[in-house]
Amino acid sequence: MGGASVQQAFALFSAAAPEGWRVELIEGEICVTPPANGEHEEIVSEVNHQVGRKAGDASLRNFTGIGLNVPGASETGHVIPDLVIAPKGSFGDQEEWHDPSAALLVAEVTSDSTAVKDRDKKIHGYARANIPVYLLIDREEGQVTVYSEPSGDEYAKGAQHKMGLVVPLPAPLGFDLDTAEF
Repeated sequence: MGGASVQQAFALFSAAAPEGWRVELIEGEICVTPPANGEHEEIVSEVNHQVGRKAGDASLRNFTGIGLNVPGASETGHVIPDLVIAPKGSFGDQEEWHDPSAALLVAEVTSDSTAVKDRDKKIHGYARANIPVYLLIDREEGQVTVYSEPSGDEYAKGAQHKMGLVVPLPAPLGFDLDTAEF
């Protein structure tokens, strides 16, 4: 692929990836991730269920597998969070990669292959995109971190909680997530 731009290489990797694999462009790096294991998907499903039950806003929807454009080391990064909470209709177009401005929360559940990116590089992109809440469920560390109040490349707050405890989600969500259910 001599001479190909990062965007061109990203497009080629995306087209060639086997079904179920995620291809993301994070901070100028092309990242290819295999399908998640069952434990990972159980956690995403539980968060999805609790948000649907507790959010109290019938206009909110939970999106899995949605592509977001986030600012990064390259002009645009392309990420696929494990879960995005946004108002209904936010991603109703035919585009593959979406403006993240409607996202109220993005969640990532770490895996061996994604943990480093989830803990570091994705934080910067989500903060730059001004996503109000980034929920990081770190299975390896047994910890849940709720990042809020994005400012530039960082979040002003990063409340850490031991997995298994009740975790308060700040506005715009404003309810508790019971991580004992994970």
